[in-house]
This record gives sequence, structure tokens and C-alpha cells, in this order.
Amino acid sequence: MDRRAFGMGAMATLGLSACASAGPRFLTYDGPQVTSLVINKGARKLYLLHNESVLTEYKVDLGFAPTGTKTRRGDGRTPEGSYLIDRRNPNSRYHLSLGISYPNSEDIAQAEAAGVDPGGDIFIHGQPEKRSELKRARKTPDWTAGCIAVKNDEIEEIYAMVSEGTLITLRA
Repeated sequence: MDRRAFGMGAMATLGLSACASAGPRFLTYDGPQVTSLVINKGARKLYLLHNESVLTEYKVDLGFAPTGTKTRRGDGRTPEGSYLIDRRNPNSRYHLSLGISYPNSEDIAQAEAAGVDPGGDIFIHGQPEKRSELKRARKTPDWTAGCIAVKNDEIEEIYAMVSEGTLITLRA
């Protein structure tokens, strides 16, 4: 993987397309297409890639029980495997969010065999909008229920750069 930095030239291509004073900024992006995302859970990093080149990387927080893959609702784990970005939520309670297509058919089959609910609603998102939740998130690493959290300005960049249908791979 090319570890090329997301330099100032690329950052300059991000511009405001609409800005609401109380809500999230909606940025536009006219740089190289993000062809995939990779999350390295052990390193707590999210990488946006164009083919084999790293466009940028972000530090992430994971589920409150980050070791291992998600197997059931409420286990606090972040899934491992390959999925797609399958939805965009500009009105998320966590300052923008991008949905991940967990559970897939394999996850569902494994959960059914174990007699459990696989869970769902896994997202890449920003910080909580509620003040009490934000206070806890700032004090606690790996504070989500299984999602991937970044800073608010970072989810604004990611939201602008990543399209529905983009491959995301989550690795231990």
C-alpha cells in the first residue's frame, strides 16, 4: 500500500457546498475517487484508498469490547470482514454517519446457528450530539456500541469523499 500522505493540495480540493450554522458542514470533494476503506482495528486507524494508494487516514474509536468480531447484538464488538457502505445519514444522532452493510448473509447464518441476533446498524460516524453522551465519549476510548467513530470535522471529510457502494474491509 502506498502510504502517501493526504497533503495540503488534496485538502484544498475540499470546499464548502452548503453550510448551516447549527448543523454539519456539507463539503464537496473533487480529488481522486475513494475506491475502498480499510479499518485496522488493532492500530485504531481508518484508511481511505484510491486503488492501492492511501489518500488519508484517521484515528478511530471502536466498540466498547473491540477484540474479536461482532457475533451478536449488544456484544460491543466492531465487525471484521468485507462489507459495503450502504447508506448515508445526514441527520444522525452522531454528527453524520455512513452505514456499513453488516450483517451480511454469512454473519446472519453464523448468528442463526448460534441462536442469537447478529445485531446491525453499524456506522462510521462523528461524535454524539447529546451533551451527556459527548462527555462520556471524550473520556472513554472505544466508547461505541460497535461502530467506528471519528472527530466531527473528519466525518465531514469522509462523508464528502465516500460514496454508497464503496467497499469497506475491517481487519483485526
